[in-house]
Amino acid sequence: MTTIPYIIADNKIPYLKGVLEPYARIDYLSPDRIDADAVRDADILLIRTRTKCNSQLLDQSRCRYIATATIGYDHIDAAYCRERGIEWVNCPGCNAASVGQYILASLLAWSKSHRKPLHECTLGVVGVGHVGSIVARYARLLGMRVLLNDPPREEAEGTAGFTPLETVCREADIITFHTPLTRTGKYPTYHLADTRFFDALSRSPLLINTARGEIVETEALKQALKQKQVAAVVLDCWENEPRIDRELLEQAFIATPHIAGYSADGKSTATRMIVEAVSQWIGCNIPTQHIAPPAPAQPHIDLAGIPTPLQKAVWDTYNPFDDDLRLRKSPETFEMQRGLYPLRREFGAYHVAGASTTDRIILEKLGFRIE
Repeated sequence: MTTIPYIIADNKIPYLKGVLEPYARIDYLSPDRIDADAVRDADILLIRTRTKCNSQLLDQSRCRYIATATIGYDHIDAAYCRERGIEWVNCPGCNAASVGQYILASLLAWSKSHRKPLHECTLGVVGVGHVGSIVARYARLLGMRVLLNDPPREEAEGTAGFTPLETVCREADIITFHTPLTRTGKYPTYHLADTRFFDALSRSPLLINTARGEIVETEALKQALKQKQVAAVVLDCWENEPRIDRELLEQAFIATPHIAGYSADGKSTATRMIVEAVSQWIGCNIPTQHIAPPAPAQPHIDLAGIPTPLQKAVWDTYNPFDDDLRLRKSPETFEMQRGLYPLRREFGAYHVAGASTTDRIILEKLGFRIE
């Protein structure tokens, strides 16, 4: 661009302030203030999932570029943007390791609570993109049998390595969703887990949703839990967020406010990605090397003499019951809990000592630094 662009940015995007100021005029607004009036004169929008980019927001705006600091992009009306000549980018894979950390911590919690060794379990991964691939890799490190279901990838790559959803429903002890939310096309995922899906389950599995709330039909899931078609549920994503179903909240084994991907590492990666995208679009070189999260408060983990070293190491980086407790105490503050989420670092920010040779191999492959 030849003129200085005007940017409206979600003020919850971390590590962004001060980065773009030398190159653009920028205002930071809370998501509820990013409306048609606010974006009327904006050239660029930097957003998260709470900002719906559609005709209602953009009809009177001169905006021509949108960058969302998220993997998902169902909040962007792609067809409308295409018609209006509005370019947009998302951040594929930015928080994949964060969701992997959340899933692994939750699996270890379920294993302990239900006295079910994970290496005896079959995990069904529905959606094998950036996140699903990391979850599958972590599960295999724990000795789990993994079934991969991804019809679009299977169609493009061939059937080798992929499993039909019917087989996942029949054979999986745990099913975890990592698909985008799509309502049309050959493989829609809206209400993928509906009454028909739950009726097909054979093993009363643990169900995990860290993708989008609308992938799982709420009423069908509540009924499946009551009928023991599903043994337990870990829910980070909910239909009708932030007004979540209180009955389902009570039924969940772990319930969190859509924060599985909220590690500081994932956030800083997303911020770097959108800054690099904006840099390219406006045609200047914006440095991003200083966009990085702070160190954890306790970066050293001592596993000497610990009977469950993997659980100790993982939970020292993230314990999902902390977020679960906050949500149960105050579900009406769902959105505030997301906005004020505490610092959480991924495995690579931690140094581990005192692990056995076998545990060291697993921990190192998970990303921990071994002393």
